[in-house]
Amino acid sequence: KLFLDEGMQYSCAYFRDDTNTLEEAQRNKLRLIAAKLNLKPGLKILDIGSGWGDMALYLAAMENVDVTGVTLSKEQHVLSNEKAKKAGLSDRVRFELRDYRDVTSKFDRIVSVGMFEHVGVAHYNEFFAKVNVMLSDDGVMLLHSIGHMSPPGTASPWLRKYIFPGAYSPALSEVFPVVEQNSLWVTDLEFLRVHYAKTLKHWCDRFEKNRPQIAKMYDERFCRMFEFYLISCEMMFRTGSQLVFHMQLSKKRDAAPIVRDYITDLQREYKVREAAALKILDGSRG
Repeated sequence: KLFLDEGMQYSCAYFRDDTNTLEEAQRNKLRLIAAKLNLKPGLKILDIGSGWGDMALYLAAMENVDVTGVTLSKEQHVLSNEKAKKAGLSDRVRFELRDYRDVTSKFDRIVSVGMFEHVGVAHYNEFFAKVNVMLSDDGVMLLHSIGHMSPPGTASPWLRKYIFPGAYSPALSEVFPVVEQNSLWVTDLEFLRVHYAKTLKHWCDRFEKNRPQIAKMYDERFCRMFEFYLISCEMMFRTGSQLVFHMQLSKKRDAAPIVRDYITDLQREYKVREAAALKILDGSRG
């Protein structure tokens, strides 16, 4: 709460221009993903790694869809369900404390934001095989993940030890073969290149603003560790090989519109709808 946006999204935002606040940029990201999911009334949606709930709540606020979020975090599970209740959406949005591999239902849409980095390269086949099983025949998935433009390699030992134990950001050469092996179409691919650098800069600025309070909660060593993490990661996304990719997947080549214009058109439509939707989201955070 002391360094993220109001919705506590711990993933890359989407800056349409440099004047965007962190809240605006995170809302841009939600809108972009919603457009790529091509929402329709009545769709059944799964959010794998649902975080603090804003992705699922945004989708339900924008369209009459049913959303199930799964997380392994007890804290996220509790708070996300509280937010759904406050927003008046608990009849269509629920969050379960469950491993995605234990989900048995089928879904029209699947979304996963910032979770794939924690799957581990040895489990990619398991991940995409499960996606194939859970996705309806004409369904669509949107995968939002950190990756890099260089050949495969591991994160720094420091980052793996102190910040993200077990995390691994893939090269696309590690992802595409496994997608192909599991009979999934890559129907769209987009790279968010400098957006995470901008996100991390906003996080660092907010961290510094609240540093005295954070130091009282933890200690000086923690503050230095977190500052090094935020600044070094910003530099990796600004000058290194790190990037964020959006991979749209389906079992059929024409599950999503075959002309990409719909993504822009839907973003414009959703932006008009957001005035009412934001009241719902703001209510969930009260």
